[in-house]
Amino acid sequence: MLTDFLSSARKQFAYYKLLGEQAMSQVTDEQLHWQPSAESNSLATIVKHMAGNMLSRWTDFLTTDGEKPWREREAEFDEDQASRAEVLARWEAGWQCLFGALDGLTEADLARTIYIRNQGHSVTEAINRQLAHYPYHVGQLVFIARLAAGEAWQSLSIPRGNSAAYNAEKFAQPPHRAHFTDEKLSR
Repeated sequence: MLTDFLSSARKQFAYYKLLGEQAMSQVTDEQLHWQPSAESNSLATIVKHMAGNMLSRWTDFLTTDGEKPWREREAEFDEDQASRAEVLARWEAGWQCLFGALDGLTEADLARTIYIRNQGHSVTEAINRQLAHYPYHVGQLVFIARLAAGEAWQSLSIPRGNSAAYNAEKFAQPPHRAHFTDEKLSR
């Protein structure tokens, strides 16, 4: 059961990583820095924040507080006009840190207590916390990229008007066990 949790969590993280990458791939380099309003963050800024959070939370995950003293959270929201390559390198560094930590976990680790800002969490709770946090920001990435791309946007889910056909295809298959991300991640 707990091995299933770790496997499912990893697949869900990988799915949201893929959604973010697919969203960013649909915008120009300039649009990576576009802000829908003065109070909004750009795609590049959201990536910088996510990467900062991931590096802080997942570095030495089991042995140090998830809010590292070296993290400069406020600076994550400063627009720095990083190139696409720099934005994607930050993105990848954060995700690789997360996956490295997840891949090193065992079932026995899930009940251990870790700390984030001195608040104790079981490892399971900490993973769930980040499974809520990162998709929240990936949703922002998708929404902002969709606004920026305009009519050129390619849907990342079931396009409008295609629900009936999609469901017909799914229900034409026999019932089976699968993770909802399996199709997206195997492409």
